[in-house]
Amino acid sequence: MSIFEIVMLVCFGAAWPFSLCRSYRSRTNAGKSLFFLGVVFLGYVSGILHKIFFSPDVVIGLYILNGIMVFGDILLYFRNRRLDQLGG
Repeated sequence: MSIFEIVMLVCFGAAWPFSLCRSYRSRTNAGKSLFFLGVVFLGYVSGILHKIFFSPDVVIGLYILNGIMVFGDILLYFRNRRLDQLGG
């Protein structure tokens, strides 16, 4: 377990609640990229798998929490895409 890994995950994780709120409230995908969200989600999944197979420790919880938030933003992306198609 590395303090630097923990700090990185906490810092990245602190941004996701704001992104989720913005996605939920704006009801549009303006400024969002599904590709970007997918790449970030893949990164967290890779971190989780690394922790499971090579370096198990409690930091996996931060990877899981961040991954859940990114997945939530992906779900909101699809909701907002539907709303954009319906005209708001």
